[in-house]
Amino acid sequence: MRSDTILKTTTRIIVPFILMFSLYVLAHGEISPGGGFQGGVIFAAGFILYAMVFGIEEFYKIISKRMVIFLTALGVSIYTGVGFITMLNGGKFLEYAKLPGLDMKSGNSIGLLLIETGVFITVFSVMILLFIEVAKKNDS
Repeated sequence: MRSDTILKTTTRIIVPFILMFSLYVLAHGEISPGGGFQGGVIFAAGFILYAMVFGIEEFYKIISKRMVIFLTALGVSIYTGVGFITMLNGGKFLEYAKLPGLDMKSGNSIGLLLIETGVFITVFSVMILLFIEVAKKNDS
């Protein structure tokens, strides 16, 4: 596949649209089907497509395994951090209305977007880690 010009050109054109669509799915998950999980999988699929067409060496120039592991921890931290902040403000875990400085309506919107972003980052990075491990096994 590495010498296929049509495949490489098509991938260069389509990957940015895949990534943008995943962000759309994330942003509109509150009011339509989608959200962090679906958006994270679509985002990962764009990176995996790139890696499959251009090779794992080119993929590692974009994102390293160390960065992916960091993103996994970051996503989980965002999700749990929002929950703990609401608990510290006298609410239940993930009771968005208890986010500091926000009323119930904006707290619900912002809180949901924050946890969906945490889920998005976590799902994206775990999917990439799974791909890296499978690719590593196939290289041996």
